[in-house]
Amino acid sequence: MAKAMAGCPAKMGFRMPAEWEPHEQCWMGWPERPDNWRENAGPARITFARTAIAISKFEPVTICASAEQYPHVHELMQHQPNIRVVEMSMNDSWFRDTGPTFVIRKGRSEIGLTEQTIAGIDWEFNAWGGLGGGCYDDWSLDRNIAKKILEIERIPRFPHKMVLEGGSIHVDGEGTCITTEECLLNPNRNPDMTRQDIENELKDFLGVTKIIWIPNGLYGDEDTNGHVDNLCCFIKPGVILLSWTDDENDPQYEISVKALSVLTQSTDAKGQHIEVVKIHVPGPLYITKEEGNGVDATGHAVAREPGKRLAASYVNFYPANGGIIAPAFGDNQRDDEAREVLQKAFPEYEVVMVEGAREIVLGGGNIHCITQQQPARPS
Repeated sequence: MAKAMAGCPAKMGFRMPAEWEPHEQCWMGWPERPDNWRENAGPARITFARTAIAISKFEPVTICASAEQYPHVHELMQHQPNIRVVEMSMNDSWFRDTGPTFVIRKGRSEIGLTEQTIAGIDWEFNAWGGLGGGCYDDWSLDRNIAKKILEIERIPRFPHKMVLEGGSIHVDGEGTCITTEECLLNPNRNPDMTRQDIENELKDFLGVTKIIWIPNGLYGDEDTNGHVDNLCCFIKPGVILLSWTDDENDPQYEISVKALSVLTQSTDAKGQHIEVVKIHVPGPLYITKEEGNGVDATGHAVAREPGKRLAASYVNFYPANGGIIAPAFGDNQRDDEAREVLQKAFPEYEVVMVEGAREIVLGGGNIHCITQQQPARPS
């Protein structure tokens, strides 16, 4: 059984590494629920499979599937040598938010400290807002996903009582964390915690010393209450990639301008000014009648209403070991532009655009949201 750890990870030398640091593997879930994924998740599964196979060209992938879906997924992936499939129960497949946040430290040999160089933080999860506005009304299985992953890998676990999803934070690996006020200060997460309380927990558990608060997440991202991973992310220390639009009539414009203002006036944990690289959002894209009607209305999950704008963003990509796995939405001009921006941002990486990413957005997220990197253990 994975050991439950007590105390402050930062004081033990742990830190959350940047996503571009080496990975041991990538974790993914498998979509199933018909009241979130259209046509019984058929179209979404095609995109999930494409994503997993794309990542597996660069690093190992573990796909977790329910008992019902396991035989199908195992057969589907049996000829993919870098993908393993394990059985795991879940309410939905958003492993960025339900999986553990991994932290690492260099090997230690002092008396009283273990040699363990990796651990996982098991945050509290309430389906992005609980019964007062979350995405579904039963998240009892999702609450155990982080614990199960850490058990499988025999990695120690830091249990935490604060409600937090992995998509709400992004770090540079050198002491700086970015997040949004819209999400982390939302009363549907931790109503009894102040801004300072939340900062203190992030510093103690992620090993960061500086928090940069951005006002809002991407326009239309009500499902997550504005996760930062859909709006902006670090691409290297001191440099942030920001979702952008030049259309001043687009409600996204004001959000991006405010974020740009905060970021350009900020310094990171090392005191250097933040540089911002802009990447244009696609579309705008909207849920079609066919797409909306393809989702079962069970009353147990948030509705997918036709005509609603999709919270689509190219920032929501996964950086694998040597590969950038990014969404393609079928907006050829913007898809091509995004590829160029990402290639320039990561010149030594291969940029792979996954077709059909719109199917993931229809469910409420994108490639970064359905993946969780397990960092390589320091020697």
